[in-house]
Amino acid sequence: MKSSLLLETTDRVLTLTLNRPDSLNSFDENTLTGIVEALKQADHNQEIRAIVIRGAGRAFSAGGDVKTMGSATSTEVYEHIGILNTCIKAIKEIEKPVIASVHGFAAGAGFNLALACDLIIASEDSQFALSFSKVGLISDGGGSYFLPRIIGPHLAKEFFFSGEPVTAGRLFDLGVLNRIVPSENLDEETTDWAVELASGPSKAYGMMKKMIDRSFTLSLDEILEQERITQTLLISTEDHAEGVSAFKDKRRPTFTGK
Repeated sequence: MKSSLLLETTDRVLTLTLNRPDSLNSFDENTLTGIVEALKQADHNQEIRAIVIRGAGRAFSAGGDVKTMGSATSTEVYEHIGILNTCIKAIKEIEKPVIASVHGFAAGAGFNLALACDLIIASEDSQFALSFSKVGLISDGGGSYFLPRIIGPHLAKEFFFSGEPVTAGRLFDLGVLNRIVPSENLDEETTDWAVELASGPSKAYGMMKKMIDRSFTLSLDEILEQERITQTLLISTEDHAEGVSAFKDKRRPTFTGK
């Protein structure tokens, strides 16, 4: 039986490939639980310092499987979304950078999975859609949380209400995507970016990720105190010592993630 999720580790980068190309990498339980388990293991593996999520075949992910729509019971839908939620939280909680590498189409929960990642790189010809309204549903997978924080409530409502595809170019202009590249360069550019992050100060990246995500719910006083405590801890890391030494020697630092 073909695995619905492929795992590969190269140059301290774990690549997770959604592998249901015949259904445009729509999510099934095995895919979602596989992502969760892979991220749990990566979180405790110091040899993995960055993660990429991509799709096999013609698309990143179509999100929910249209073949099961209309036939699933309320209980089954509730349980499936619970698994999806666990996957989204695993991406947000891992203290390592996660890059979504998007080509073709990212729709529904597939778009929201990309939004949950820390960074998004996409091919210039890719398209994104929050197509829930087309089937009389609301967003799941955290889209109602992530998108308004990036583009504001008015545009988010427009995208959710219309459900129409949005180009990569427009989302780049709105700050949703970090980078857009020619489709033939997507894999190479993604790899280069991930390897660059994997060679960085991993502990500091993890703390930055937490601090930025928490900034939407904490007060200024709380963030200031979090920064104060975190900085006090990070000055004792090997990466900080290496960074200071490299700065004084006018050379590129060699971080170990410790």
